[in-house]
Amino acid sequence: MGRASFAKLAQPPGRLLALTGEDACSPLVGFPLDWKAREGQAWRMRKSVSGVGWFVALAAMAALIVFALWQAGKHPAIPGEWVALQEADAPLAMPNSGEVDERFCFLSAWQRAQIPRAARFDPPLGTDHGGLTYNAQLFWEMNDARGGRHLGDDLNGIGGMDTDLGDPVFATADGLVVYTGDPAPGWGNIVILAHRAPDGRVLQSMYAHLDRIDVARGALIGRGSQLGAVGTAHGSYPAHLHFEMRASDEVQLGGGYALQPLGRVDPSGTVEALRNAAPDDRSPSVLGLVE
Repeated sequence: MGRASFAKLAQPPGRLLALTGEDACSPLVGFPLDWKAREGQAWRMRKSVSGVGWFVALAAMAALIVFALWQAGKHPAIPGEWVALQEADAPLAMPNSGEVDERFCFLSAWQRAQIPRAARFDPPLGTDHGGLTYNAQLFWEMNDARGGRHLGDDLNGIGGMDTDLGDPVFATADGLVVYTGDPAPGWGNIVILAHRAPDGRVLQSMYAHLDRIDVARGALIGRGSQLGAVGTAHGSYPAHLHFEMRASDEVQLGGGYALQPLGRVDPSGTVEALRNAAPDDRSPSVLGLVE
């Protein structure tokens, strides 16, 4: 009996064998023809079911998205007046109502990168070494009338009262102007500079009650450059400079008195600690020379 005949007998009765090879002596692979037909039917059925499944899944997802958008329109998570587009490196935006929310006053990454390193700090009033001035109200001094401790130094010319009105106010160190404005009657004109201390810390110096402002926000200012002039906060006080130092990167104003430091540090003590200059050293700031 030949190999082809043997292969035919080996198959179950009633099935036809598909042969491969050129003759009966070639290797044979047998496949029942009716099995191949059933396999094709099953494949077409699976393909049809799979297509229906994908259609149902996509329809369900679309319905969920439409429902979520409808709910968001009825109950917005963020009030519409707060939604606005802005540059990626800009600080968080204020509400469109125009009211200042100090929780949003943070420096952007770009602004922080611009803060210059301050190699030396000088007093902001009087001579380069703070001569011809006195401190009328010290940092952290309790003021019962104001209901808190003083968060800065009140620097005055030695003549007292309004004798120093209009005297120049100087930048205590190389810095970036991060705020200029007249936020409230009790503050008057204010300038805030950001500095990078020699140890890498970001510090801020604030100059308040100014009669005028001579610098613009975003400017790089050298130590000893004039920021403005001593004022009275629009007649609220005798002329003096309210000077603060802050260990913070928030550009928030707050009040001049509190029962907690709120990031403020001793201004005179900080300037003295970061002075980095001999008592008779009057070398100017390089940044101030190129302004």
